[in-house]
Amino acid sequence: MADNASIARPYAKAVFDLANENNSFADWSVALGRLAAVSEDADFNTLINDPKVKGQQFSELVLSVTEDSLPEGGENFINLLVQNDRLMALSDIKQQYEQLVAQAEAKINAQVTTAMALSDAQKDALASALEKRLGLQVELEEIIDGSLIGGAIVKAGDLVIDGSAKGRIEKLSTALAR
Repeated sequence: MADNASIARPYAKAVFDLANENNSFADWSVALGRLAAVSEDADFNTLINDPKVKGQQFSELVLSVTEDSLPEGGENFINLLVQNDRLMALSDIKQQYEQLVAQAEAKINAQVTTAMALSDAQKDALASALEKRLGLQVELEEIIDGSLIGGAIVKAGDLVIDGSAKGRIEKLSTALAR
């Protein structure tokens, strides 16, 4: 949701700064993953919308579920989210936090969608080409989608390369329809 993305930005930056100070990127990544999972739970969402439940009760509930995995400053972070009614932005906060960490570590996660599984040599060649183009260390995630017919779609940050047969057929179809 676009609203949550803009709401999440300052919180993600604050958590990133805290994690950077304490050298705890991985700890915060795990904690934010658990918090995001809690915030996406249907029962939790019902509880958030219940006017009978007070803010302090939300804090206690979230802390009881995640307290063992919270890094230094985690309790204050949760209290701040509850106080400002921002629990629903946790997924976006996690996503933006991960992007900030990847930028800081000069890494990028790239998603390659293919019709068939790539060989290790193909993955290495693709990762190497992307690293050369982007100037960042690339971590590839492979997704298999038989509907592509052939070729691949590569997504790395804002970069999207559609070299799939399906994409080319759609472009040709659009050009012929004009």
